[in-house]
Amino acid sequence: MKQSVQSLVIWFVGIFLTVVLFFVMAFISLILHPFDRKRKLAHAQCFWWTDAVTALNPYWDVKIEGLDNIDNTKTYVAVSNHQSLADIVLMYKTKMQFKWVAKESLFKIPVLGWNMQLAKHIMLKRGEFSSIKRVYQEAADWLRNGVSVVFFPEGTRNDNSGIGEFQNGAFKLAIREKVSILPILIQGTRDAIPKGSWRFTTKVSCLIKVLPAVDTSTYLASDFNVLRDFVREELCKN
Repeated sequence: MKQSVQSLVIWFVGIFLTVVLFFVMAFISLILHPFDRKRKLAHAQCFWWTDAVTALNPYWDVKIEGLDNIDNTKTYVAVSNHQSLADIVLMYKTKMQFKWVAKESLFKIPVLGWNMQLAKHIMLKRGEFSSIKRVYQEAADWLRNGVSVVFFPEGTRNDNSGIGEFQNGAFKLAIREKVSILPILIQGTRDAIPKGSWRFTTKVSCLIKVLPAVDTSTYLASDFNVLRDFVREELCKN
């Protein structure tokens, strides 16, 4: 009974906070549109949101490591393994300015998807070559304008215990745009959101660990696979 009541409260307050976030982001985007075309101030509202959402959930024990590896004066192609929807909540703990590359279905989720549209995250329509091409052009444009871009190079959530194989796009982009790769390891979020039930029943320890950035200036365009495998190995070692 206690777990059911707690779970209801967690879901209710989480949804309420997400709705509040939407109205705050919409207001800021409207009022400051001429001065904040990159939506940095709107994006920054997600920082208090993630702190509130994680603080209210007694089943989540969240730790953040390696924040000193982030230089906020630099632009990165950030790559992370992907375990669950909770990854999106916790990634804002890094307090970085970034744009996600996210599948179209996430943009269709009420409120959450609206927030993603307000922040100008990058929508990927799977299976459409024109969409993939547009995604990388949009990502390149953001990088050239001083905004980092976050990729999940596994391509989808990994239901296994390890880290899946990485796709090439993020690494080709980093080499071409001459920006560093920022590896971010996520652990413990696979069970952070209940599957097949609305009840939280198990305490989970979640870790977001930012690894040292990988300089891409010495890599040739043809070396994307070397860079890809090196970054994946670094994530797997931690």
